[in-house]
Amino acid sequence: MNYNNDERDERKSRHKVNRPRRKVFLRRMRIHLLVVMGIITIALIGVAVRLIQLNVKKGREYAGRVLSQRNYTSTAVPYKRGEILDRNGSVLAMSSKVYNLIIEPKNILRDEEKKAATVKALVMHFDVTEAELEKYFEDKNSLYDVLRKGLPYEQVKKFNEYAKEQDDVVGVWFEESYVRKYPNGVLGCHMLGFVVGGNVGLGGIEGEYNEYLNGEDGRTYVYLTDDYTTQKITEAAKDGDTIVTTIDAEVQKIVQENVDEYMNTVGAENVSVLVMDPNTCEILALCNGHHYDPNDAYDTKYLRYQFATASDAEFEQIMKKMSDDDKVDRLNQLWRSFVVSDCFEPGSTYKVFTVSGALEDGVLNGSETFYCDGSQVVAGIDISCVNQDGHGMLTVSGAIENSCNDCLMQIAEMEGPDTFDKYQELFGFGQRTNVDLPGEQSEASLSSLIFHKDTLNPVELATSSFGQGVTVTMMQLGTAFCSAINGGYYYKPHVVSKIVDNNGNLVKNFDKILVRRTISEETSDTMRGILKKVVTDGSGWRAAIDGYSIGGKTGTAEKLPRGNNKYLLSFIGFAPVEDPKVVVYCVVDEPHVDLQYLTGAGAEVFHMIAEDLFPYMNIYKSDDVYAGDGEYDPAVPIYNGEIPENDVAGDGINDYDSIGATSLDEDGSGGYYDASPSDASE
Repeated sequence: MNYNNDERDERKSRHKVNRPRRKVFLRRMRIHLLVVMGIITIALIGVAVRLIQLNVKKGREYAGRVLSQRNYTSTAVPYKRGEILDRNGSVLAMSSKVYNLIIEPKNILRDEEKKAATVKALVMHFDVTEAELEKYFEDKNSLYDVLRKGLPYEQVKKFNEYAKEQDDVVGVWFEESYVRKYPNGVLGCHMLGFVVGGNVGLGGIEGEYNEYLNGEDGRTYVYLTDDYTTQKITEAAKDGDTIVTTIDAEVQKIVQENVDEYMNTVGAENVSVLVMDPNTCEILALCNGHHYDPNDAYDTKYLRYQFATASDAEFEQIMKKMSDDDKVDRLNQLWRSFVVSDCFEPGSTYKVFTVSGALEDGVLNGSETFYCDGSQVVAGIDISCVNQDGHGMLTVSGAIENSCNDCLMQIAEMEGPDTFDKYQELFGFGQRTNVDLPGEQSEASLSSLIFHKDTLNPVELATSSFGQGVTVTMMQLGTAFCSAINGGYYYKPHVVSKIVDNNGNLVKNFDKILVRRTISEETSDTMRGILKKVVTDGSGWRAAIDGYSIGGKTGTAEKLPRGNNKYLLSFIGFAPVEDPKVVVYCVVDEPHVDLQYLTGAGAEVFHMIAEDLFPYMNIYKSDDVYAGDGEYDPAVPIYNGEIPENDVAGDGINDYDSIGATSLDEDGSGGYYDASPSDASE
């Protein structure tokens, strides 16, 4: 075909125009396509993200909705309560796995041969009868009945091995459960506490840290499919956290064995011991003379001491006739920790704080002398010294060494109510220590148990100076004493060092907490020197151990009512004097001897414990050698003649009455869990 020139030019021109248009069109299509694909991709990502969010937030809810449309049952998958460890990793409390035997009557009853085989297997391996099984089979539609609880693994294993060989055994399975165990029995029971039904910690660390020790249950859903087979969906449980304590199990053992020895050989209404690190106020051991086994805290055999005059046969009859409520009341007395909860008049150990305050405030410079003639008449009341014949002339150090009430009354008079009360408060008396153990009284109650500047009248000031008329707890005085010898640093006492999860990850760390300064390093150094002389030259000679530099203070307090010849004897000591590593506070309530006030029982118990404790703790040896018998710190009736109608702050009333009090409440009032007889069986 022939084209003229004009036509040829026109075709060329048309081609030149069309080619660029095709390129432009393709480029736009690509852009549009990319935009559309991008929108779709973003939308898909959004949907995926939303699905993930719904699965995380509401997966359990939606699973429940699906399952609710089927024939199913659901059971809790129990969490494992966290362990309690000592500072070296030794297990103090643990949860051991056991198994609950579950039967499904609906599946067992489908086939007579399989029913017979299953019944035979159950009767053969477990303490169950055919008649008992038939009662369970009455509910023909049940897919979940608990036949037995707390079975050991060995028993379950034998059954499973048998069932594998017998194809006709159906409708039987085992769910996991846990029981709380304390591998050391009574060791550290008042520090640990125990667990009652529903994983409720009661007393001790179990109660105080219950929210950390507890985890979160999972859940298992068992349902019938369309072909009448069972399927399970399980949501895993979240186990509780592990508590790592400051307790040293070996120190606790040393303390407890020596307390038991004293109780068995001499005897007393009670012996309690508190061991602390003075540089952190970490609690290394805590012991009371009457124990219980947290594995079976409701075992009434541990109440035997409360009926000391009864024969074994009489005690058995008393327990049989006693109501459940009365038993729980008695058990609460056993479970309660004297170290944390009970208030008492400390006696001469309080002199440490009277003199520390006087030295720190410049009332004394340490060079003063005082004359003791055996008593002091204050506001018409004749108040005795421990030596009614008089100590004669004594220095400040000599007044502490000889535990002279007369000199201390003179020092307190020089201080006056304002200064005396100032150091009572600085050393934490009349206040909560906020130790992380249950049972400490409220701030208001404790405040009422000492005289303050507005109530420190002459007689009250005089008797408070040597630790009568004021009431304290062992935890208060032990913590205050650590401050007096560690350079004047008052730390919050504590029994837990850290909390970790079941994978070992740190949940919470508890470093030492400095609450305040009480006295200067210089005053503290002076007090350590004075307290060493109490052991080398004074009333604390019974605490001495050759080769160790020991300081401390004796205490002997006359109990109410005055003049009844009943005493509480104590000793608080530390070593080595030059660089204190450990404080041991021993309190003996009414030792079973004729002349209680002559025994120096607190120092004797300290000596027994320290002989075993110091080598274990590698307390460095010194050249100290002690002469032996020396002066003692006897207690005599405080008053000669007239006795004041009431000479104890707060009327000597101890408000604490429940083991369940916990220190975690911010208002300081404590929360309470009331133990009941039914808890024993849960």
